[in-house]
Amino acid sequence: MLVARELLGTILVHTLPGGEVLSGRVVETEAYDCPRDPACTAGRFHAARSADMATAPGRWLFWAAHGHPLLQVSCRAAGVAASVLIRALEPLSGIDQMLTHRPVVRARDLTNGPAKLVYALGLRPGEVAHTPVDSPALHLLAPGVPLPDAGVTVTARVGLRGGRTLPWRFLITESPWVSPGAPGLDLAGPGTDLPEVNIR
Repeated sequence: MLVARELLGTILVHTLPGGEVLSGRVVETEAYDCPRDPACTAGRFHAARSADMATAPGRWLFWAAHGHPLLQVSCRAAGVAASVLIRALEPLSGIDQMLTHRPVVRARDLTNGPAKLVYALGLRPGEVAHTPVDSPALHLLAPGVPLPDAGVTVTARVGLRGGRTLPWRFLITESPWVSPGAPGLDLAGPGTDLPEVNIR
């Protein structure tokens, strides 16, 4: 999936109301494409969630899983429920502030999961949902140097039964900040049919 691959290596930046900047490098993503995705329950069981995800491309979305908010990017035309989940970050700036939001013993546990990074960055879904991905308060910066394909690993997604054969999880190879979850299958090849989103 093109967007999930392109988000790897970008810098996610959250500016707090007081002006402090918290940021992290995106090291893991997963794609969800409801029209052809057995793992996506939005269209089949949650009409409201389906409508929420089917917004215009390039918007921040939040999906609740087990009571925890997960940060996503909408990535297909309005009316089509599809998104990319940001699964893990490498913390870069504002780490002391992140630790006040989410105290941890091991540094690598601060943002190595989709709910963990939301809490560490101090994101409030009600304030961010449906804003553009280039909004001042929360935006993506392109990496200084493009991430080469040789540095990317593609696997099946984590913790799924339906769609467990789809190679829609992308991660920066050997990054210690990748989430600890095990994919449903071994390495597989990527897909490339989602449009780009606006990255600064």
